[in-house]
Amino acid sequence: MQLVDTHVHINFDSFEPDLDAIAARWRAAGVVRLVHSCVEPAEFPKTQALADRFEELYFSVGLHPLDMDKWTPDMAQEIHTLAQSDKRVVAIGETGLDFFKADDRQQQLAAFEAQLHIAKALDLPVIIHCRDAAETMAAQLQTFWREHGPVRGVMHCWGGDPEQTQWFLDLGFYVSFSGTVTFKSAKTIQASAQMVPADRILVETDCPFLTPVPKRGERRNEPANVQYVAQFVAQLRGLPIEDLAAQTTSNAWKLFRLPATSP
Repeated sequence: MQLVDTHVHINFDSFEPDLDAIAARWRAAGVVRLVHSCVEPAEFPKTQALADRFEELYFSVGLHPLDMDKWTPDMAQEIHTLAQSDKRVVAIGETGLDFFKADDRQQQLAAFEAQLHIAKALDLPVIIHCRDAAETMAAQLQTFWREHGPVRGVMHCWGGDPEQTQWFLDLGFYVSFSGTVTFKSAKTIQASAQMVPADRILVETDCPFLTPVPKRGERRNEPANVQYVAQFVAQLRGLPIEDLAAQTTSNAWKLFRLPATSP
C-alpha cells in the first residue's frame, strides 16, 4: 500500500531532534511522496534543504492568508521566480482566504488573486487554505475563471459542508481531508468526505497540526499519521483501505504531476 501526504510542514523546529526517525516511520507506513507547503517565501531555502535530504519530498511556494503583514508589491515576482528555480516545486501556495482569524479581507483577496495568476502562468496547481470564507472564495474563483481561465488546485484541510464542497468540485478542484475528518464532532466534514468523487479526493496530515484519531493525544502530528486519515475516509466511503490509498495516491500524482515513476 502506498500513500501520499499532500500537505506537510516538517520545517517546524519541533521536528528537528528526531526527523530521521520520523522519516523512517512515514516510510514504514507506506508514504512514498510528501508535498511540503510553504507559508511564506522565506521558508523556501529550508524547504529545499529538506527536499535534498528526503528525495520523496516535493514542495510549493506561496504566502499564507494569515501572513499578510509580509505581503509586499514585489512578493508576487519573488514567488514566481522561486517557483521556476527548482523542478521540485509542484504547486503555488499555500494561499487563500481566512476570515476566521483575520479581517484584512481586501489584502487577502489581492494577494490570493496575484498567486492565482502565478499558478496560471506557470501551469502549476494552487494549494488553497479556506476558513470561514467559502462563499467569497467560490465567487473569486468563478470570476477568475471567467476572466482568465481555469487553474488546477486543491482545497486543503477541507472543512466545508457538502454544498460548499460541490462549489469547488464544479470548478475542477481536488478536495483534501486531514485529521479533522476523524474527529467525533466533525459530522459535516465527514459528509463532505463521503460525496467527493473518487478521482478528486486526497489525504493529508497538515502536520504538525491536527493529529488524527487514534493519535489525537500526541501534540505533534507527523506524516506517518496520514495512514489513519486514509483508514477513516475509507471506512466512511465503504472501501478497503487499499482502494482508498490507491485512489488518493493516483490523484496526487495527477494533480501535482509528481516526477519519477508513478505508482
